[in-house]
Formats: sequence, structure tokens, C-alpha cells
Amino acid sequence: MITLLQTLVAFVVVLGILVVVHELGHYWVAKWCGVKVLRFSVGMGKIVWSRKFGPDQTEWALSALPLGGYVKMLDAREQDMSLVSAADRKREYTVQSVWKRIAIVAAGPLSNFLLAILLFGALYMYGIPEPAPRLRAVPQQSAAYDAGLRGGELVKSVNGEPIHIWSDLRWTLLRAAVDKAPARLEVERPDPAGANGVVAASVTLPTNMLDASELETDFMPRLGLDLARPPAVLGKLVVDGPAARAGLRSGDTVKAINGQPVADGGVFVETVQKSAGQALMLSILRDGRPMEISVVPQVVESGGKRIGRIQAEVAMAPEMVNVRSGPLQAIARGAQKTWDTSVMTIRMLGRMIVGEVSLKNITGPITIADYAGQTARIGMVSYISFIAFISISLGVMNLLPIPVLDGGLLLYYSLEVLTGRPVSERFGELAQRAGIGILMTLMMVAVFNDIVRLIS
Repeated sequence: MITLLQTLVAFVVVLGILVVVHELGHYWVAKWCGVKVLRFSVGMGKIVWSRKFGPDQTEWALSALPLGGYVKMLDAREQDMSLVSAADRKREYTVQSVWKRIAIVAAGPLSNFLLAILLFGALYMYGIPEPAPRLRAVPQQSAAYDAGLRGGELVKSVNGEPIHIWSDLRWTLLRAAVDKAPARLEVERPDPAGANGVVAASVTLPTNMLDASELETDFMPRLGLDLARPPAVLGKLVVDGPAARAGLRSGDTVKAINGQPVADGGVFVETVQKSAGQALMLSILRDGRPMEISVVPQVVESGGKRIGRIQAEVAMAPEMVNVRSGPLQAIARGAQKTWDTSVMTIRMLGRMIVGEVSLKNITGPITIADYAGQTARIGMVSYISFIAFISISLGVMNLLPIPVLDGGLLLYYSLEVLTGRPVSERFGELAQRAGIGILMTLMMVAVFNDIVRLIS
């Protein structure tokens, strides 16, 4: 019950912030252009609360349906202008120049992009603790192994773009995969004989082997790439647990199991879990001395499966870095992140249209609410990042050339600029009906996908 309440609150906060910022963009630019604003509503449908403020007595309202919002301006197509004063008639929306109308409409999506830039910028200034882009031991039958990667490498750049954290690496590889372009990785690999114990290397990783459907999930293991984990060093042991009874001690480093090398703590834990009730011969280092100790993982039921446990802590946290930037650099990085994310969103939408990417990627309010709750529980940094990404998605979606969206109106006004006359009312009505149909179809697909995800 508490988790559900947290999810609802997190979702309402996200939705409220994004709607208010979007509509404030329309509102502020409309006021700047001299257009009279009659109402600013958060939510759609019946008004449940309202107050009037300012010289224009603009009505600020909360409406019943909490999905979206709107700014209602003085518009001859919707109001009886016979009762409007001569001064206010000059402030009517449709009599404004086409460039003012373009600015008013574009201000909503641009406000969402600006919000994302500011949020990312704030995170970069604060510093985001994330895993370092260091690679785990690479499987032999993989593209990464064939390219010359072996594990332990620290990725410094991809195709000339600096890499600071693991998410940077994943993002640049995703872009390369979408473009079907090879990825040139500049790395530092461990080498006792090299400068500072490392040596620089360059490898080219093919990404065209990835199918479009694989990009919808975690594609990194498909390339043979995974996040490095610390060595298999035992921490605290449970008294009378399998590990303690076998003679293992805190601080022991597991180097091999049944003669097979153990690359890191993750491999050790996975092997133990798969070996319930089976004797394992551990090759360990204790105070620099090699030893052999046999241990039998006890059988434990977990999630309907039998897994093995030796009741010993094993460090799993990856190497972390905290990248901070100055104000100007942070805003520049935020702008670049917003631009890259917007371009990637448009490319993925294009691939959906041509059938290269599944429509299962379309998400609706249920999935957004779920992610809002999850990120809020993880921490403020994850939650703010989530708001920024959703703000970008909202900006991109509103710029799509679909009638009833901001992008549809911008298309009309672009045609007006080119032809010198506005589109006909008949064409506008037909296009609006078609746009509503498209939006309803997309909403049904999104809700269906949400329900499928929820059930599965």
C-alpha cells in the first residue's frame, strides 16, 4: 500500500511539473506577444477549482482529468467577439502575425527541452556517482573478444567522444548501433610494464550485428560487454554457515573453483548459486598464501527455484566515479544530453514507423507511473534524471506533425509562411479529426503495452 502511494505521488509530481512547465511556455510567450490569455488550466475537462489574477483577470484552474493541460487565449474561432473591446480585439490570437503564432505554439515543447537542460545541468554540477566504464572479463565467443578486448579495460572514448561513466559508454554504443556504424574504442588496459601500470589501446567493435529488436533491451551482453565487478573477496561470514564450517575466513580471495578461474565476485556468486548441494573446491589466497578448501553450498528455495548459498558476504559494488562540472560546462553537457536524447527518440520513432522497431516500445501512463515510483525510491538523482528524460519525450512528441498537437499547428503555420495564406477551415477540421484518431490509436497501443508489462 505504501509503495502504491509512493508511486502515485511520484507520478503526480512528474506529471504536474511537466504540464505546468509546458503550458507556462505557451503562457509567457503569448503574454510577451501581446495576446490575451483567458485561462491557464492544469488538467483537462471540468474545472474543479479556479481563481482569477492579474490585470487581464486570467483564470488559473485545476481540471478533473489530470492528464495534460491547456492555455486558453482570446480566439475569434471560439469566442463571440461582438462583446470584446476594441483594445482587446487587437490582442486576439488569430490576428497576430504568423511568426508570433509560431513562437507561441513552439514555446511549449521548447520549455520542456529547457527544463531537461536545466535538470541535467544541475545533476552535472552536483555530481552523479555512477559506475566507471571498466569492462568485465570478455567471453571468448563474442564480438568484443574478436575485437581484442579481454576485460579489465577502462574505456576512455568511443568514436572520439570522451567516456566518463558506464551510461556514457552504453549511450554512445547505442547510437552507433542505430546508425549501423562501427564503434572505435580507445581504452586503457592493465599492464604492469606500461606507464602507470596501464597501456593504451584502440579496438574497433562492430555494432551492425545487432538487430533492431535487440536495441530494445540490454544489448551490451550481446556484444560481450559487461560492467566490471571487484575480485571475489569474502566479507563477513555467518557463524556456523557453510563457509565458516568449511574453514573459510573473511578476507579470503577466491581465485578458482574446481580448477576454473574466477574472474570476479559476480562469477563466484553465480557459480555458488548454481551449485546447490554440490561440493566446490575453492582455490583461495589467504595473506598471500595459496590454499585449497572444499565447501558445499546449502540448498535454499528462492522464487520457486533451488539455489546454493554459503552464507558469506561477497563485494559486488563496481568501481564508482563522481563526475562534477562547473556551471557553464554543466549546462553545455545538459544541452548536449538533451539534443542527443531528442535525436535518438526521433530515430527510434522513425524505425517504429518502418517496422524495424517493435510498437511494444510505446509506453503509456501506467509504465511512466511505475518508473516514476521506482526512480523515486532509488534516490533523488535517479528521479530527477527520469523527469528530464520524460520532459524530452514530451517535447519531441508534441513536435510531431500530428494535428491537435503543437507540431500539427506548426505545420499549418509553416504552410502559411510558404503560401502566404492560412490553411482552409475545412482542411483543418478534417486534419483535426484524423489527428484525434491517430492519438487515440497510439493511446490504446500504449495502454495495451502497459497492461501486458504489468501482467508479465
